[in-house]
Amino acid sequence: MTGQDADAIRVLQGSLEDGRSSVRLRAALAVGTAPDPRFVGKLVERCAVEPEFFVRDMLTWALTRHPVSMTLPALLREVRSERAQARSQALHTLSKIGDRRAWPAITRALLADADDEVARSAWRAAVVLVPEGEESGLAAVLATQLGRGERETQLSLSRALVALGEVVLSALRAATRAATTAPDRRVRTHALATERLLRDPDAGFEFAIEEAKRVVALGGSGQEGR
Repeated sequence: MTGQDADAIRVLQGSLEDGRSSVRLRAALAVGTAPDPRFVGKLVERCAVEPEFFVRDMLTWALTRHPVSMTLPALLREVRSERAQARSQALHTLSKIGDRRAWPAITRALLADADDEVARSAWRAAVVLVPEGEESGLAAVLATQLGRGERETQLSLSRALVALGEVVLSALRAATRAATTAPDRRVRTHALATERLLRDPDAGFEFAIEEAKRVVALGGSGQEGR
């Protein structure tokens, strides 16, 4: 590496930390346009602290432009970070890379992470990375999160479950049967709404939730007429 190259790298690395988001965005774009393994560590580091969503997305894109042999080890370390954003963004990037060697890193703890953003990223990554034949086991773990959080979190979980296909039905119906007490109404409602989306993807989440609420309020199982 020439001195000129070293200077250029220092300038670009500095730009990734610039106080202006537009400068950081251009720097991430430049790194992704001309991939250089020497930037992988810095890109991963910035993902953990970058405050702007659109810049984080460009950082992820830049990482996907680099060899998986270099990005995968760094990202697998990040999913064990104590910093929630580091875990979330690493999981998001792994879902974009799509290399199933990352599957063992998608632990039950991550799928049930206390931070909603981390959990949502883990759900999306899991659906992409799950090996053939292990979908039912993943569906059973995801079903333990039914009823969790606000509407956006519930929608993310429903989308993940629906993406797994028909194998989720047994897990959804088990959750519906188990939800017999008042605090479980959210679980039953979410399970029924997800099953509706699986049968009719065009129904829309809001419609599916409202329909499920009516079924639960009337004491139905959601299985009538099937």
